[in-house]
Amino acid sequence: MKRHSHYCPIARSLDLLGDRWSILILRELLLADRRFSELRANLPGISPTLLTERLQALAAHDLLTTRTVALPAPHTVYSVTDKGREVGPILRAMSRFGMSLLPSPRRVAKIRPATAAHSAVAAYYDGDAAAGIDEWYRLVLDGETFDLASARGGRPAASRAEPDLVLTGPARALIAARRGETTLGETIASGVIATHGNKRALRNFQRVFRLA
Repeated sequence: MKRHSHYCPIARSLDLLGDRWSILILRELLLADRRFSELRANLPGISPTLLTERLQALAAHDLLTTRTVALPAPHTVYSVTDKGREVGPILRAMSRFGMSLLPSPRRVAKIRPATAAHSAVAAYYDGDAAAGIDEWYRLVLDGETFDLASARGGRPAASRAEPDLVLTGPARALIAARRGETTLGETIASGVIATHGNKRALRNFQRVFRLA
């Protein structure tokens, strides 16, 4: 791990998070607890040795921890700690900054649904716009399901049988809408994204996540 010589909190953060793969490992663990094999699958190009080194370094700084899961067979999973969760706002800011740096989704063979759900939607959450709104939104992108709430950190109420809004379609359509190559309204009108729910919930979703 390289260390910067000057007295600066940004430099100290880079000392910890600036090594290649470190922040992407935390990205994965902020989405869900992961097995070693799952981390490798979601981080194409990283070697087992380097992944082990990065996991050990992050654990040494109390950013992640491990636990053993008994079923279906005993295995180790990696989880972020409370300190590790403090990286969340940094990742959301990087998602917003980097969105315009991506190539058009039309030129990308495969887009991970989690990238669309979290980087193109959740990263743009506007707490002020969400004030007074208590809704549950579900994204079904290329067959994968993601639940979002209007309250930061909120979870669907146990009493609710269904989300207030369901959007179903390809991940690349949400990326294109976020990049301004189209709009969410246009993708819905053309049938690329299907909606289930009332128009008010759709308007609220667009306002809460700043997606025209």
